[in-house]
Order: sequence, then structure tokens, then C-alpha cells
Amino acid sequence: MPTYSTSRRVPGLPREEVAQLAGMSVNYYTRIEQGESHQLSDSVLEAIANALRLDESERMHLLRLAWPAQRAKRETEPGPEQVRESLLAIVESSVDHAAVILGRRTDLLGGNRLGFALFGVDPDARPNLTKRMFLDPAMRDLVVDWEHQATNSAAYLRMTVGEQVDDPLMAELVGELSIESPEFAWIWAAHPVAECSHSVREFDHPLVGRLTLNEENLRMPDVPGQHILFFGAAPGSPSAERLRLLDSLVS
Repeated sequence: MPTYSTSRRVPGLPREEVAQLAGMSVNYYTRIEQGESHQLSDSVLEAIANALRLDESERMHLLRLAWPAQRAKRETEPGPEQVRESLLAIVESSVDHAAVILGRRTDLLGGNRLGFALFGVDPDARPNLTKRMFLDPAMRDLVVDWEHQATNSAAYLRMTVGEQVDDPLMAELVGELSIESPEFAWIWAAHPVAECSHSVREFDHPLVGRLTLNEENLRMPDVPGQHILFFGAAPGSPSAERLRLLDSLVS
């Protein structure tokens, strides 16, 4: 069995080593990598995922890329996204949590009063939160640990790209961010992928100060790409008091 040097010109496993760990020929793996092999079996995809030591989010990203039937192919540019009125009503009625509804390209499609106040956005403008994260200087002041959260933002966007590889507006968004933000271009080149289903977020809000909030990311299974972000504070905590203060200031 051949061995490989630990001195590598590029980060990550070389093609030959991935093929060896996955139990396939280098030629076959090369064809897969270059998109020349189709109808890959689950066992082949699992072998590649194991060889690359992918986590669960990265495995799902690999499967989405490999299964053309799951891709939302579009012959024309997709129109504006819409939110179900019933869903919007539920989110708008939430009073103890900040909530925003994001579309498949992380455009802000709706939310409640606290959600708009937390991010300081005009809901009628339908801002893109990934663009704001990287291109709006105010976000660097608002988001504590900006570098980590910006990486998560790019990683989540890359995961959604796998679900809509033929969306021209998504390609336009990634291109614009890559040109306008060196930080985004650097992170994107590292190919991070993350589901970002829940986390603890901290904000330095200009109106109420430091907020420590639990974030939950709920995806809408019947509307591909749409998801709701809920932000709530621990009951009785200083952040809960400040969240109530923020709500009173913008009511």
C-alpha cells in the first residue's frame, strides 16, 4: 500500500489519497471530481464523505451537489420570493422573541418588530443579511465576534448554494460579495459548509447595549430555502430585560 508525504502544496487531502481512503481508483475519483461520472450510488458518496471526514452538514451538502434530481433547475430568472400569510402572521405576533424570515439567498422577507429592531433594518427594503454582514460597517459594531459569525454566514450560504446551483441570482450574489469583500472571498475559497441550526449570539446594540441571545434556525421543508431565525434571551436575564426595553423603544 503506498504512503503519502505529510508535506503538501495545498491544504486538504491530495486526490490520490482521497481515492485510496475511499477504496476507488484515482481515475474514477478524478472523473467524479470533474463531474464526468453520473448516477453515483449512496455507497460511493458515503465512501468519499468518510475519506474526507465530513461532518453531517458537509455530508448533506455533498449529497445535494451529487443528486441532480434534488436541484431546482430554472430556465428563467426566478421571481420575487413570497411568504405565506399564515406564517407571516405567526412570526409577527411573537412578542418575546426577535424573529426574521429569510429567503433562499438570505434576503429578509419578513419578521416581527423586534427582529427588524435587532438588525436595524427597513423591512420594506428587503435587505440581504449576508451582504449586510460583509458590506455594512455597522454590522461589525453590532455583531460581537464578527469574524466567527461572518464565517458562519458564508458557510450557511454555501450550503444553500448546493440546493440551487442553477439560480443566476445566487451566482450574482456570490460574485458581488467576492468582489466587494476580501473577507468573504477568503472565507468562500476555504469552502466552509454549515447548517447553523442553533447557536448563542451576542450583539452590542446601539439602543440597549449587550444582548446575549439564543438563536434557532428553522427551515421550511415545503418552501425550499426559506427559514426563520428566532432570537430569545434566557428568562429573567439582563438580556431579557434589554430585549423588552428594545421592544418598547420601537413600538
